[in-house]
Amino acid sequence: MAAADPHDRTEPMSASKDRRSVLVTGAATGFGRGVALGLARRGHRVWAGCQIWPQVWELRQVAATEGLEIEVIKLDVLNEIDRTKAFDLDVDVLFNNAGIMESGPMVEIPLTVVRSVFETNVFAALELAQGFGRKMVRRGAGRIVWTSSVAGLVKVPFDGAYAASKHAVEGLCSALREELRPYGVQVVTVNPGAFRTGFNDTGMEAMDQWWG
Repeated sequence: MAAADPHDRTEPMSASKDRRSVLVTGAATGFGRGVALGLARRGHRVWAGCQIWPQVWELRQVAATEGLEIEVIKLDVLNEIDRTKAFDLDVDVLFNNAGIMESGPMVEIPLTVVRSVFETNVFAALELAQGFGRKMVRRGAGRIVWTSSVAGLVKVPFDGAYAASKHAVEGLCSALREELRPYGVQVVTVNPGAFRTGFNDTGMEAMDQWWG
């Protein structure tokens, strides 16, 4: 399931049997936003998780302008209350998209920053995958899609913290894929390069604070 083009105006599907319920994290911007809007245009039921309330309001206005049925919810993946509420949802697909990028030379970047990258990109996302994965196993069907990165497959100087978190995602998903396959649950990674969503621009700008 690739990231949807936010300008795509494909007609919604007519076959209700193909309709899926999808939870998208990090849906306020970038790929998450494109996927949430794109799937809604195709007739899927979408829960779009946003980190803060102003993002929830803004995305609701966008959906209303297009006449799309999207359930925009507050879902800060680091917030235990938000995660617990999300587990009440009955979804066919979890799209683990929320992520952060902090760049800098590995001998300069503070460990607190590295840990924050892993908390969002790896541990919080894994907790969501565990919770929804158990429900999918009991149901005998489901799909977990995880936004990784080309950085999770290659070496990336001056972006080691982010790249390491995505290498961790690749390792976790490789294990999950084999473990859950016998129960009818698919695990898929998406490995985008540099897209003009603004994510890479601000992420690389973060390294400027460590010079000197």
